Amino acid sequence: MRVFDNASGDASCSIAQAHGVEVIRSPENIGFSSGHNRNLEGVDSEYFLLLNADVLLRPEFLQVLVEAMSNDNTLGMAGGKLYRMGEGRNLTPRDGRPILDSTGIYFTPSQRHFDRGNGEPDFGQYNKPQMVFGITGAALLCRREMLEDIRVNGEYLDSDFFIYREDADLAWRAQLRGWKALYQPAAEGIHARRVIPSNRKKLDPRINFHSLKNRYLMRTKNMDSAVRRKCFPYMWLRDLGILGYVVVEERSSFGAYREARRLRPKMRIKREIIQRRRKVAPASIARWFRFKPVAFDYR
Repeated sequence: MRVFDNASGDASCSIAQAHGVEVIRSPENIGFSSGHNRNLEGVDSEYFLLLNADVLLRPEFLQVLVEAMSNDNTLGMAGGKLYRMGEGRNLTPRDGRPILDSTGIYFTPSQRHFDRGNGEPDFGQYNKPQMVFGITGAALLCRREMLEDIRVNGEYLDSDFFIYREDADLAWRAQLRGWKALYQPAAEGIHARRVIPSNRKKLDPRINFHSLKNRYLMRTKNMDSAVRRKCFPYMWLRDLGILGYVVVEERSSFGAYREARRLRPKMRIKREIIQRRRKVAPASIARWFRFKPVAFDYR
């Protein structure tokens, strides 16, 4: 196991080292994407688990996912059923049932992506293994072959994203290359999620800045004509709504528009690489963009 420490100010490094974990320290915070890219370099493994520090996994989590992926070479990534973490690192209950955090990523025609099931009590509605668009980066198992296959300019995760939406971008690029994402409910964990729409005003302004910027970077890189048609007019109406919100409520995010514009030429170069190498027809990607979560039964 390896930890890349992004200039933390707590006891993260000493705790990791006390458990025999290799620690790589950075003198500055280089972001979620770059930190994971550094961790993945030079490691000889068939699978990689990207795991947030605020996630706790059941002991069998990794075994269940590796077993599933080893039996199907079309699976590029897999994830399990994550629950919302409450006080004392316990499950957050509602009406006597634990609250879900994520059962996979889905996209809407307004170009928003959400964690399927987030905030819902678990009544067993997501108890079947299913194919989903992608898996949250909080606890994401990736096949090395997939990561190498979708690598762009030497990067697995896009370092220009810095933080937020990098998992959705990774999933989109994987879908374009024909890799599948498996949601396996038998693998369970709990996640102390902070970044949700209802908490936006309480978040560090830098998170909101990058979230807005990356909305446009991801679109520039990955969107094709079929998805654009599927998203008309909802995506542009959402854009107008966001702009109005930034003008009235969140002026600290104005710079995200300038940064997205500055990075546009670089994103277009990445787009040319991604679209040239795609294997999946546009209509097959567009089918994922719906207002209700989309998933397909697995076997």
